[in-house]
Order: sequence, then C-alpha cells, then structure tokens
Amino acid sequence: MTFPELEEAVAALNSHDDQQRVRERDHALADRQMEPPRVPAIADRGAGGESSPMTALDEQFVAIAEANPGLRVRVGNPDELRSNKLDRTLDAMKHRVHEPEPGIAESTTGAVITALNEEAVVCAALGNKGGLNLVVTYEAFAPKMLGAVRQELIFARHQKQAGRPPGWLGVPLVLTSHTWENSKNEQSHQDPTMAEALMGEMADISRVVFPPDANGAAAALTHAYAQRGTVTTLVVPKRPVPHELTPQQAKALAEIGATCLAGDPAKAAILLVATGAYQLQEVRRAQARLVERGVSAAIVYLAEPGRFRAPRDPEEARYVHSDTAVQALFPVSRPRVFVTHTRPEPFLGALRRLDTGPTTTAALGFVNRGGTLDVPGLLFANRSTWAHVVDAAAHVLGQSRGSLLSEAELAAVDGRGDPATILRPATGPAS
Repeated sequence: MTFPELEEAVAALNSHDDQQRVRERDHALADRQMEPPRVPAIADRGAGGESSPMTALDEQFVAIAEANPGLRVRVGNPDELRSNKLDRTLDAMKHRVHEPEPGIAESTTGAVITALNEEAVVCAALGNKGGLNLVVTYEAFAPKMLGAVRQELIFARHQKQAGRPPGWLGVPLVLTSHTWENSKNEQSHQDPTMAEALMGEMADISRVVFPPDANGAAAALTHAYAQRGTVTTLVVPKRPVPHELTPQQAKALAEIGATCLAGDPAKAAILLVATGAYQLQEVRRAQARLVERGVSAAIVYLAEPGRFRAPRDPEEARYVHSDTAVQALFPVSRPRVFVTHTRPEPFLGALRRLDTGPTTTAALGFVNRGGTLDVPGLLFANRSTWAHVVDAAAHVLGQSRGSLLSEAELAAVDGRGDPATILRPATGPAS
C-alpha cells in the first residue's frame, strides 16, 4: 500500500465529524466515572468461635447492595449459589429466568446471571460498568474465565497508561469451594491455577487476596469496591474457620495486605508466613511447638502477596510497598517458612523480593497431591501440616529435626509412620 492510499483509507474510516458521533475512546461507556458506593461497617463477630467466611461475604454483599439502590447489581454464577453459602444474595437478587417457578428465588428481572459457562457469567459482570458486580465460582473451574478477565485487565491498564484511568467499580472474583476443602470430586476440584495466573498479572490492576477469616472476607470485599478498574480475586473458604481478626484488624489487612499476628518479626528467631485460612491454622500450631521447644517465632499473615512483590514498571511500583515497609514485616536477616494456598513455586517466583535463598527460605503449599480427603488429609498429602512446617523451620534454622519433632512425628512427616500422629492438634503455649 502506498502512502497516499493509506491516507485515503484513514480518511474514509475517520468519519466521526461527518457522522456527528464521538470517537470510541470518548464514548461514555468507555469513560464511566463512578462515585464511591456507600459502604456499611462490617459486622463484629467477636473474639473466639468460628464461622464461614463465605457467609460473612454474603451478608456484606447484600448490605452494600441495599445501601446503594441506584447501582444495578450483576452476580455472575456458573454453579450453585446456595452451595457456596450465598443464600441471602440469591434470596435478595434472584436468578434471572424466562419463566419463574413459584416459590423459587427466580425472576424475569433477577440480578443473578446463571449459566454453565464461566466465560459468559464473568462477562455479564464485566459488562456492567455502571453497576455493582460480584462473580462467584468453584476455584477449580475459574481458569475458564481467565481469557475474558485478562483482556479486561489489559484494556484497563492501557486506559491507565494513556492517562484515562477507568472509573468503574472494582469487580470481586470470588473463588470458593476451593482446593483445600473440595474433595467430593477428587483432584478435578482441587486446582489453585486461577490465583497463580492472576498473581502474575500487574498487581495494581489484578489484586489476589486470601482472607483468613469471616471478618477478613467482609473487609476484603468492601475494599474491592473501593478500587477503580481492577479485578480483585478473593480466595475464600466456605467452611467455618476460627475468627482471627477484629473488624479494625480486618480493615487494616485489606488496606495493607499483610499483618503480624504473633511475635515480633525484628526479634523472633524465625518468621512463619501464612497465606490462606487453613494454612494459618497450621502455622499457629507450628508456632506453638517451636515456642514449646525454646524457639521464638513470629506469625505474619500475607493476605495480598502482590503488594510485596518486586515492581515491574512504574505503575506497579506505585502500588507495591516500599523497601522500608517490606523490611518491617520481613527483615532480611530472619529465616522464614512460607505456607501458601497455592503451589509454592509460582508463589515464591512472584515474591523473589521476600526470598532469601534456599538455605534460609522454605515454601510449602499445594504439590498436586489430592483425592477424596478431608482438609487435614489434603494438608498431609501436600506436606503442609504443622509438623511439616516445623520440619521446614528446622532446616532454615540449621537445627536438628529431632530437636523439634519426636521420632513418631518425624516418621509421619517422612511418610513412614501413622499420619494421625501429626493430624492431632499440637499442644504448647502461643506467644
């Protein structure tokens, strides 16, 4: 094509003025600037006890929707909302159907878009740029949404880089019935790939968050809507887990991405770092054993790993934490054991900034071992129980394994003994 031909083609296509229409980049749908939603305070579930983080998320979502009646709601749902503890959401929003059945949570104007097609339902939410959105799926099926989510993230980032940052409310993508608690269909339902993939995207637009408890889930959902032009992936247990955070702590965790739950990182002999609710339970048991054996251990809960990664460009650098903030929670002089919901390799790859090398850093997580096992069984199969954490701690501390674990416990860790030896709760004081 010659240059005059190219100019002629451009002139033929660049007909906005003649047709009296705005350019696509200037269209109102491409430049939505939403006002911050009204957000009710999260419920205080009190100290002690346990409850389902998905139930807390359900309650908080309905409260936010009711506080913002001017926002059109879209819930993308490829499976069963009630199975995932979203009873209030379904009762309030209702499945959208052509012919509602009497006595069922269905309506021709329902806000819950249900289809056995993950890409279709996530697009129903991503297309609702002027509203309040929620997408919920079994974690193992979420990778079917990845292409659509990634294209949305790329376009949002391009808008940001062009000086026209998107103004739509952040979209929470909830992964539940997740890897560590879904056993009825064996390994087909045990897959943390989606969280790993989205941790690889730019952290300023793709936030991946692992709430540790009910208050944490409610606060993380609320914080997701405070963002603009982002997708926040929330990996949330649906089974009851212990209450770990007050509402104030949960809010701070959502804003900062990590918190120290026990000990002092600057003074402890070792850092035990948990990402995931079930992983935190094992870390607490491991800390009790270490303290019992005279080893001081700080517990750090890392809810949003991307805030602590090494930035890859100026936009991400403005979102991740400074070296000073990172060092406050992760002093480079302290050996550390990470226990993560995901596979340990992509986790450590994203967090090279926190990795002090194989001699002083260890990481435990999902190692593709699964089956029809309960939560403790899956933790054992994937070498992520409290005893495996203690064993890893001995390595990075340069101590004898036998100084921290009994012969029977070591036999179980090595796969030679009775797993029940270490599946029973560890005893000992916590600092």
